[in-house]
Amino acid sequence: MKKIVLDIETCGVSMEELSSSQQEFLLRDIEEERASEIERTLSYYPFTSKVIAIGMMDLESGKSAVYYESEEDEQWDSGEDNIKFAGRTECDMLKLFWKIMARTELVITFNGRLFDIPFLMVRSAILKIKPVKNFVRNRFDKRHHIDLMDQLSFYGSIRKFNLDFYCHAFGVTSPKTKELNGREIKNYYKDGRIREIAQYCARDVKATYELFNIWNEYLNLE
Repeated sequence: MKKIVLDIETCGVSMEELSSSQQEFLLRDIEEERASEIERTLSYYPFTSKVIAIGMMDLESGKSAVYYESEEDEQWDSGEDNIKFAGRTECDMLKLFWKIMARTELVITFNGRLFDIPFLMVRSAILKIKPVKNFVRNRFDKRHHIDLMDQLSFYGSIRKFNLDFYCHAFGVTSPKTKELNGREIKNYYKDGRIREIAQYCARDVKATYELFNIWNEYLNLE
């Protein structure tokens, strides 16, 4: 059975694409000067956003694959780090993801319990794709899902930090750059720079993998 390191990238719709009642709900009780901030947060929710990249690394083989949104099937590799990239529609990405998850015993994520896995499950349901497994059943059961944010904060006993912060703390190369970080994903997507987003997703996966190795060696004491 596979053990997979997982990360996704998402991109929200514009406010104009939502119904008037949805817009009214999102803007309810929001001060006018803060209304522009709401659109930036739409990427956080599967009801106002979509999956534009899914990155996975097989722990046993060390091979990685990143599937990213494309209307045409296309494949390429970066020439380094044993990473394959492939363009798919969102629907095809999700179908392939669940096909892989059917053979997967353990997923390793960073904040995947609160974001990646629920997002993938709900987004799949919206597209009429049935998830094959639920990797967020029991927060304290590490047999099927290790969320490194949970582990490094001891399930919220101490303050939580973002992936970039932990990477710097543990001497891992951060996936963030001055040019591209989570806040810039939507702008890159609008500019058609989806391959750069896919490469960013690959760096997230690698950083999560390296952080997992440190946690597993020094803090996984059971």
